[in-house]
Amino acid sequence: MKQQLIELITAISSGCMSEEDINRVADEAAQAYADPDAFLAANPDINYDDTFPIPLGEWVVVGSLPETVLFQADTYDELFQQVVDSFGPSVSFVLQPKQLAKVEPLKALNRIQVQLASLYPEKGGYVLVDFSEALDNALQCVLVYRSDLTKVMELAVEVSIYAAPSFEALKAELEGDEE
Repeated sequence: MKQQLIELITAISSGCMSEEDINRVADEAAQAYADPDAFLAANPDINYDDTFPIPLGEWVVVGSLPETVLFQADTYDELFQQVVDSFGPSVSFVLQPKQLAKVEPLKALNRIQVQLASLYPEKGGYVLVDFSEALDNALQCVLVYRSDLTKVMELAVEVSIYAAPSFEALKAELEGDEE
């Protein structure tokens, strides 16, 4: 499992985490998946209990991702602001977060996805991906290179962490609500 976690974290971090940090997180998460009680006993400072809706190993992964990798927000304009901030001032965006404030969710997500698809064309652009179960916010996402999307989805299934392209997931959810 550790190797799959290393591959998954490497892909979703898009160069924002060092190899050392990725290995540390994967190692801790693999230990937490393998023996949650022993992991909690060895790490008494961890604030986790049985009421959390995700396994301890997944919680370790999600909690260890920096804010330049895991984006958490309650609205799409807040989420996109975090994405913009993660790229820094050297990357210019045509779409501005304030333009998403009064837009319905599917349209906002489509606009974000169109903007992200234009970045880093060598890798097919980025795809916004829902990642794990959002615990404190309505939205919880990572960016994945389009060229890595299939592999990321396979790895997420292998380690049992929920992942789905955000636009497609919301579209399917809304279509399901109409039935």
